[in-house]
Amino acid sequence: MVQAPSLASLNTAEDVIQADLTYICNHLSEEFATLSGKNLLITGGAGFLGYYLVQSVLHWNDVNSTAKPIHLTIYDNYIRGVPEWLTNLSGNPNLKLVKHDITNPLPEDIGDFQFIIHAASIASPTFYRKYPIETMDANVNGLRYLLEYCLQQKANGNPVEGFLFYSTSEIYGDPSPENIPTPETYRGNVSCTGPRACYDESKRYGETLCVNFAMQHELPIKTARPFNNYGPGLKITDRRVLPDFARDIFSGRDIVMLSDGAPTRTFCYIADAIVGYYKILVKGHPGEAYNIGVETPEISMANLAERVVDLSRDLFGYSGKVVRQTSADQDYLVDNPNRRCPIIDKARDHLGYDPSIAIDEGLKRTMVWYSGNREAEDA
Repeated sequence: MVQAPSLASLNTAEDVIQADLTYICNHLSEEFATLSGKNLLITGGAGFLGYYLVQSVLHWNDVNSTAKPIHLTIYDNYIRGVPEWLTNLSGNPNLKLVKHDITNPLPEDIGDFQFIIHAASIASPTFYRKYPIETMDANVNGLRYLLEYCLQQKANGNPVEGFLFYSTSEIYGDPSPENIPTPETYRGNVSCTGPRACYDESKRYGETLCVNFAMQHELPIKTARPFNNYGPGLKITDRRVLPDFARDIFSGRDIVMLSDGAPTRTFCYIADAIVGYYKILVKGHPGEAYNIGVETPEISMANLAERVVDLSRDLFGYSGKVVRQTSADQDYLVDNPNRRCPIIDKARDHLGYDPSIAIDEGLKRTMVWYSGNREAEDA
């Protein structure tokens, strides 16, 4: 296996991207070989997860030129425009970009897809609280259109071989202490009416749809529950914690924390997460959900901020500090989990999932990437 370049050689955003794509493809040789020659649809492919979901497939095509290519189609409503990274790929013969809002019925000329990833959903709390109904529509109505497509394809004799629905670790809500670390069997402690409910509850209902379509119609529907992914592709305007830190750092400001910094999380670098997602798509058991993340270290938001400050001093000569303020939004921290940490034994056992990029290396790669991506349209 070819090893990704060492961090010492990753001086630019492009260096980071190439190292990550090498890492992803090395860890997905079997899964991408299964996709070879097949048609893959990714909804929401212009978003954060799409950044490496898309580029890793095209990278695999490039470095395996003697294999049949994976043919990739992206559906996105491009409500924020087509991102530059995707525009730069638009001439690729194995990539098709389609402007389509997944909350509407699928195009009549959709064609045949053997694999589908449904990643079309608002995932940033700032924005799903601003667009709650649109968030629910993507996670419920959009999902239903795709599941009905799978059912119709089976009836037509062109069955879908793998379908991945992106749920979220938010479906667990705020687990009680005895349920942390959290297994897939935990049923959750979630508000159905709070400011985060549009996201949490639509993902929970989406999982119910997936399980029942998988069981009743014997379809290969699988679900991922991501735990705090971060890294390249998460735009600096996203309003989640690390992009906010990066905005402050590259603007020469102090890092502003709108909380006491006590809540804890484990953070999974996006390259490891993408490996997990493609493993679920290809190897996951129908009707099953899988935690994808890392189990250690579980660190506080305050600790995360200090790590980023120390790192940025070394990398960029940053001279700021962490300051704490109170958000003007009275609902800012309502229903925000105090702790989030997964058990990933199921993904290890079923999929061979084994994340290996440590938090300090992931943060370095992330900040180097942000240093080359300081501007972005609003997320």
